[in-house]
Amino acid sequence: MSFSLNKTFIVNEFLLLLKSFRAHHWIKNLFLFIPIFFAGEIFNFSKLIDVIVGVIAFCLIASGVYIFNDLFDLKFDRKHPEKSKRPLASGNLSKSTAIAGFITIVAMGLILAYLLEIKFFIMLCIYFAINIAYSIALKNVSILDVGLIAIGFVLRIKAGGALAAIYVTEWLNIMVFLLALFMAMGKRRDDLIIKSSRGTDIRSSINGYNLQFLTTSMTVILSITLVSYLMYMMSPATLIKFGTHRLYYTFLFLMGGVLRYLQIIYLDKKSGSPTLILYKDRFIQVCILLWVISYTFIIYFPDFSILK
Repeated sequence: MSFSLNKTFIVNEFLLLLKSFRAHHWIKNLFLFIPIFFAGEIFNFSKLIDVIVGVIAFCLIASGVYIFNDLFDLKFDRKHPEKSKRPLASGNLSKSTAIAGFITIVAMGLILAYLLEIKFFIMLCIYFAINIAYSIALKNVSILDVGLIAIGFVLRIKAGGALAAIYVTEWLNIMVFLLALFMAMGKRRDDLIIKSSRGTDIRSSINGYNLQFLTTSMTVILSITLVSYLMYMMSPATLIKFGTHRLYYTFLFLMGGVLRYLQIIYLDKKSGSPTLILYKDRFIQVCILLWVISYTFIIYFPDFSILK
């Protein structure tokens, strides 16, 4: 009976630990594929395999960061209507198990990265160090907190570029940074609404924001992002590189997805996690799918594209 109870406890702890990995957030690491996709080399299988392995390493490190963050954010997570349900915040997962899981998964990710490519390993270490500093203190500094989140996405595309030996252009760095900053601002807006409704702070940095500031900031950032995207799509360098000026057609689907996201934030007032919105909202999913399909046909199959 004792052995059976211990076995059940171990299995439950393991399952709760897996839940703490937040595998649904691994979709963010698909940003590593952006450089090879935009470079028109997605069908270069030797490079593609390296990027896939790199995504696995990034997922391991990201999950380690999530566990570390949960350990240091228990006070605020327990006040959050959704985060309070997490294994650690709810008290269902022991801290000792979480710490052991953190050490194991981070070690696995770093070893895999080191064996894969040294530049990638260095970028992954930088990402890890920034996020540890973020969890310990920097998340409490308004503006800096969302800026570091955006930098994390830039590191993802630069890591993907390092794995595929592809130069990541300034345009791509700018667009990814701004888009991630816009999404982070949207998340802070949701945090502010939760604070107003519950009357309690769910994170220290939220005191440096209000709805007017966030709404204005999001408007400015989004405007610059969309203009940057159009300028890149229609730039002479892009025309020479891909041999077509039709890439601006893809803007239609980008704009549709952005407008739907704004509709969710301002009309439905259900901003929440951008990742969860991506999983749930069919309109945004269709826009992303059409964007990928149109871009793929224009770049990879120009002779068959009806958009040429």
